[in-house]
Amino acid sequence: MRRSIYVAVILSLPFAARSDEGMWTVDNFPSDQVADKYNVNVDEEWLRSAQLSTARLENGCTGSFSSADGLVLTNNHCVWGCIRNLSSDERNLSDEGFVASSREEELQCPGQQISVLLELDNVTDDIVSVTRGLADADANEARKARLTDLESACEDAADGKLRCEAVTLYNGGQYFIYTYERYDDVRLVFAPELDIAAFGGDPDNFNFPRWCLDMSFLRVYEDGKPASTPNYLRWREGGPRDAEPVFIAGHPGATNRLLTTSQLRMLRDDVIPLWLLRYSELRGRMLAWQNSSPEAARIVQQRILGIENGIKVRRNQLKALHDDDMMAIKADEETRLRDAVAADPRLQEAYGDAWELIDGAIEAHRNMYEEHLFIENTAAFNSDLFNYARTIVRGIVERGRPNNERLRAYTDAALPQIEQGLLSARPVNKDYEKLTLGFSLEKMREWLGPDSRYVRQILGKESPESLAARLVDNSHLDDAGYRETLWKGDEKALRESSDPMIQLALAIDPDARALRKSYENTVEAPRSRGEEKIADARFQIYGTDTYPDATFTLRVTYGAVEGWEERGEMLTPFTHTDRLFERATGQRPFSLPASWSRAREDLNPDTPFNFSLTTDITGGNSGSPIVAGDGTLVGLAFDGNIHSIAGGYWFKQSNNRAVGVSTSIILEALDVVYGADHLLDELTVVH
Repeated sequence: MRRSIYVAVILSLPFAARSDEGMWTVDNFPSDQVADKYNVNVDEEWLRSAQLSTARLENGCTGSFSSADGLVLTNNHCVWGCIRNLSSDERNLSDEGFVASSREEELQCPGQQISVLLELDNVTDDIVSVTRGLADADANEARKARLTDLESACEDAADGKLRCEAVTLYNGGQYFIYTYERYDDVRLVFAPELDIAAFGGDPDNFNFPRWCLDMSFLRVYEDGKPASTPNYLRWREGGPRDAEPVFIAGHPGATNRLLTTSQLRMLRDDVIPLWLLRYSELRGRMLAWQNSSPEAARIVQQRILGIENGIKVRRNQLKALHDDDMMAIKADEETRLRDAVAADPRLQEAYGDAWELIDGAIEAHRNMYEEHLFIENTAAFNSDLFNYARTIVRGIVERGRPNNERLRAYTDAALPQIEQGLLSARPVNKDYEKLTLGFSLEKMREWLGPDSRYVRQILGKESPESLAARLVDNSHLDDAGYRETLWKGDEKALRESSDPMIQLALAIDPDARALRKSYENTVEAPRSRGEEKIADARFQIYGTDTYPDATFTLRVTYGAVEGWEERGEMLTPFTHTDRLFERATGQRPFSLPASWSRAREDLNPDTPFNFSLTTDITGGNSGSPIVAGDGTLVGLAFDGNIHSIAGGYWFKQSNNRAVGVSTSIILEALDVVYGADHLLDELTVVH
């Protein structure tokens, strides 16, 4: 069967067809379904415009072009790293906000990259041909090598001017090469104060109603000048209307709707609980540390909000996986597929062992989960300095190998992004490094046990705190020039380095690589083969019309502006400016910046602020444009409600809602609060 002509389908397709479910690729958008339900024509031209107007922030967010001169709209929380790196004790841009009054005042964000998807090429048949008939581990290696070759050929064809990336969809049902235009010079243009961008903080997080101006502007540059971006979204001044059909174009990070029930149970029983235990305690230590100095408070201010967000996500993911009714539905769907396979001797021979392959992979993973997590996945080394060291150590070794034999993270296609992140000058606070590294080393000892050979090798006779202090105090990897010298050297010079972080990374690398290899052969390879077989079985039995799990690749979702029923009460889909001031207490997280207090009398109390909508999104969609049927920008996605967190596993039309910032309040804030007339002039506003 030519798998390139198929698209996988989830077993709940009849339900999906009735709802607004689906994170659709641009080459398989259900235009007919949308036309029938919402009477909106989403044709190839519409989708191509959305594709070229939508940008991917390589820190895990989305943005959209707002002018022909490279202006990018995204969330404020998507530029926290840039804001933090550009701040100092004398000037805290998080508290003060930032408005560049001219292009010359725009500040470069260290290490930030933004990409735009230009083309996508289905290479499924190619990958199938090189893996056919091979044992699982051999097929896994052959697949990776061929994807690397295809990436390189794509970049060679573009004379190195574009970036090419291998993409896996439907858990191995399809493979693509995506071609991106990537911008390495990204500058901060506008950011509101954190108090209004994250108004309500953790108490309001994943709740609705909300009042957050969670938006910022960046600009992409080429050759020192604003980049030419002729594909951009025109803004609608009034924002969306109640019940209006709307669309979100963005890069959702990850969903797990196509996983087997065994895979979901491992997430429920092993992965999420350990994550919650670690990060809940880390949050507590950070809260205590922030009181040690004003500088400490500034450094962890946004990080604490990020961890609190993550904790709330994981906690509610765990709650969703303990929903017996929904898990029973997933189990029933799986049983029906397995029964359908078993009923056809041809399908049974081809795909019948898929679930056993995955179950065996899960058992192997459980047996090595903690060691792999802490050593190879570096949960033991929560430190920017160690991350620099690991990147340098592995990068130098991998660069000496043929491109298609390297670790996928260090191929020629990946190196430009690695180098920008490694060589950018970012401030490193060593006291914060000691806090996080000491904590993660302590958790390694706690979970692996003091008699673990990894623990003995790393800690020796030192405590986690003393080792962290020694490593951090004596490392020079906070100096970008020093990192560049090491990166441009060879393995001999690396081994002669006296930097203790480099020496630690060198010492642990053989064991970490051995764990990685064991994981690839005993977990990744059989799981990938099993998932590939399940994808093929779905293709054969159910048809061709649904969407893949999210993979931080471009998707378009659809829905309408709509509230929902919560505890017997209907929530309207809009909030307005008047309630913002009513909810302000003067104390964080319900304090307002002085700029907003001064402008209160000049702001329209009836201006729509935030709104809810039925579109299907997840993490990574932060900063995604919310677009009306006519292609105009009406809002900016920044959150979901508490029910949307379960959307990682299934979609419930009744209460899963995305939350956005209306263009109406963004434009009014730029005008009335910030006096940013130059930005208003640059935006093309549709009345």
